[in-house]
Amino acid sequence: MKHLHRKTKAVLIFGGGTALLFFLSFLHLYQSSQGMGWSVVLQALQNEGDTVQHSIVRSVYLPRIALGLIAGAALAAAGVIFQTLTKNPLAAPSTLGVHAGAYFFVVAGAALGSTGPAWLFGSGFLFAFLGGSLAAVLVFVLSGGINATPVRMALAGLVLSLMFSSFTAALQIFFEYETAGLFLWGNGSLVQQDWSGVLFALPWAAVITIVIFTISRQMDIMLLGSDQAKVLGEKTKRIQVIMFFLAVGLSALTVSVAGPIAFIGLIAPHLMRLAGFQLHSLLIPASMLWGANILIGADILGRFLDPSLTEMPVGSVTALIGAPWLIWLVLKHRGSFFGSGSRESISGSRLSFRLPYPVVLTGSAFLLITVFFIGMAGGSTGFEWGQTWQALFTDEASGQRFIIFDLRLGRMLAACAAGMLLAASGLLFQGILRNPLADPSVIGVTAGAGVGALSVLFFFSSLSAAWLPAGAIIGAFLTVAIVLFFSWKTQFHPAVLALMGIAISAAGGAITQILIVRSNLNAASALTWLSGSTYASGFNELQMFLTWPLIIIIPTCFFLLGSLNILALGDNNAIGLGVPLTAVRWFSIILATFSAAMAVAAVGTIGFIGLVAPHLARLLVGEDYRRIFPVALLLGAALLVGADAAGRIIIAPKEIPSGLVAAIIGAPFFLWLMSRTKK
Repeated sequence: MKHLHRKTKAVLIFGGGTALLFFLSFLHLYQSSQGMGWSVVLQALQNEGDTVQHSIVRSVYLPRIALGLIAGAALAAAGVIFQTLTKNPLAAPSTLGVHAGAYFFVVAGAALGSTGPAWLFGSGFLFAFLGGSLAAVLVFVLSGGINATPVRMALAGLVLSLMFSSFTAALQIFFEYETAGLFLWGNGSLVQQDWSGVLFALPWAAVITIVIFTISRQMDIMLLGSDQAKVLGEKTKRIQVIMFFLAVGLSALTVSVAGPIAFIGLIAPHLMRLAGFQLHSLLIPASMLWGANILIGADILGRFLDPSLTEMPVGSVTALIGAPWLIWLVLKHRGSFFGSGSRESISGSRLSFRLPYPVVLTGSAFLLITVFFIGMAGGSTGFEWGQTWQALFTDEASGQRFIIFDLRLGRMLAACAAGMLLAASGLLFQGILRNPLADPSVIGVTAGAGVGALSVLFFFSSLSAAWLPAGAIIGAFLTVAIVLFFSWKTQFHPAVLALMGIAISAAGGAITQILIVRSNLNAASALTWLSGSTYASGFNELQMFLTWPLIIIIPTCFFLLGSLNILALGDNNAIGLGVPLTAVRWFSIILATFSAAMAVAAVGTIGFIGLVAPHLARLLVGEDYRRIFPVALLLGAALLVGADAAGRIIIAPKEIPSGLVAAIIGAPFFLWLMSRTKK
């Protein structure tokens, strides 16, 4: 009876999946061919007729479906292998940063001068493979190697994705002409002009799939653990290396022909595991079949939602589907994911020596003053030290005085205040999560703020640009409200809260991409705003969005710092010491969200300031939040002021968005810090 049940299940999964795939393929073809008549499509399928319409069906519509089948199957297989290799149910090419690394390397290759489909399908695959391999190795090492937990690995993947995305955006801004054709493709697209992409991908996918099935038995044994596999005579290191390169190869192959498409490698394997498949000989082909179904269905859904735009990025649609799936996955399996010790914090790294606190505080203030003066003196013609000093401390009228007080001072003060708000927000989120690797980007605030601002631009185009900050603030609070709603059932479990933020950020990023494409916004302009820019900020933004929040938030935070110190000891200890956990968390989250939202309203979606400034302060002064807070504010201000100055000076008269400079400066430093953190 049990054997009959397994056979029935296999028939339903494989037979039903195949039937659904045929149905979706014909539905996709019907959706594409509206207006030309189904008879023309049938003639094209039978290789009859030679009109332009027949040619479009054969060279545009059919390759798009074929590529969807290959890409969906490849991503699903890669997800299965990554999950087996890392023993992490959250592992997938998108959550491990493989897509972001691969895409960055492809864009870098295009910026270096290689263009055209032939390059993308040839050398682009090599670049994508190198980038994906680098990202996967970094995530594995930074999250703790063989002792990595799913939470740390997911957070490491998020940070690496943010870093590579920032680098990619910088390249797309600097090399707008060379990378102009990669923006839509970079969001994941199945659009094809001929069969070249399919003909390139198919042989590689077939060879890799054959190798995967060859080692499927060894992968089954790896599920027992490395020690047990060694006892059974398996060469575990060799199998692990082969699995790694197979999974990265499939991910890179997909990126090179269709761009980064998220969450297929997460959804399909879990669907098949829920159906009862555990052994790889059945799990992998079933996942590949349903991965193809999901991707083709997502492409259909995207064009159904926007029939006027047949090139909506399919990667954005899969992200919208995958984000709720990740939320459900985390909520359903949080116990097995995080284990009994999951509520413990991730402690930060420490220096081997300790400077006196007054020295650290004074040094931080001196750093801010120095960076501020450098920013005031620097411009497109170099540094004007003497003239800047005279302009600041004398009443003598000069051209430099006009430049400083009318053009630079308001902008730099806005950067200073925004850096403080972001640092305060990051510190509060880190205290709530008991995780020094958290910040507004992790909780989804910046992504939600970006969606809110662009939504105002898209849905209320008649409104003036002054309403964009209002949209950013609303979007940030709605995002956090969603995260809190799903985290409420877990009593604000720190790891669950962080993973919820990752999922919401993915959905927010997808919506942002869709709005940019549908609005026909200039890619470079959109990337500049989304990357965070102090270019248009000044005294108005300082007065409207930054000064009064600082006046409210800084004194209020001082009342919370003692509770955050106690909260770091654990929930039970905090309750025993009389801390109202729920009230403290709610109030801290609202305050942190408000801080980040006001900063985004003034200077755009800037990341890494809220990560690096509090963590660096903790590195210098220890774990006492009352000592960390003032130092973090000063360092956050110094980082953003320095990023603004560097963005103006490095390639003057052009400007680099300050958010990208902050990422380029902060990401490597943060990765070093993360490699030193202890569980």
